[in-house]
Amino acid sequence: MTKEKLALEVIDRLKKEYPDAGCTLDYDQAWKLLVSVRLAAQCTDARVNVVVEDLYAKYPDVASLAAAEPEDIETIVRPCGLGKSKARDISACMRILHEQYADNVPTTFEELLKLPGVGRKSANLIMGDVFGKPAIVTDTHCIRLCNRIGLVDGIKEPKKVEMALWKIIPPEEGSDFCHRLVYHGREVCTARTKPYCDRCCLADICAKNI
Repeated sequence: MTKEKLALEVIDRLKKEYPDAGCTLDYDQAWKLLVSVRLAAQCTDARVNVVVEDLYAKYPDVASLAAAEPEDIETIVRPCGLGKSKARDISACMRILHEQYADNVPTTFEELLKLPGVGRKSANLIMGDVFGKPAIVTDTHCIRLCNRIGLVDGIKEPKKVEMALWKIIPPEEGSDFCHRLVYHGREVCTARTKPYCDRCCLADICAKNI
């Protein structure tokens, strides 16, 4: 089976297994997803979802967060780890949104990449989830599972995995496909325990089992 055919089969099976899979970070405005995805670095989405409740209670919009001192932001986001650097990036990012984008999130990939603390993974998440554009989010689940399944071969660098997947994943499927990989990586093809291959919908086509 070619990688293109394998990709389509994996997409189809994961759709059936996780039909409602979506972003596991809670947000109702684009700027909040920007904040949450920065906080999620080396932190669980579940913890981020709890921490941001206090952050938004004190700073309910871009303008108020842009006006906040990084030290005050750090006090709230510290439970997510790396508090100082995350608070600094969030502060700088919100100030740019306030001063240059009228409190809105820029709509192009290139502009997003210029924001403090925003890398390709974060920019792709915003493009896919907020703006409905083609996107491939190469987080740890995506990289690990795509190597294990055989969609990529021994590639661990996020950008290289992203570029390889763009060649075999239909653009309109990329964002949801990556969300489904997160669900599958947490529930079945786990990293901290031995994967539950006996109940995996991909077992018969996974490179690890062939």
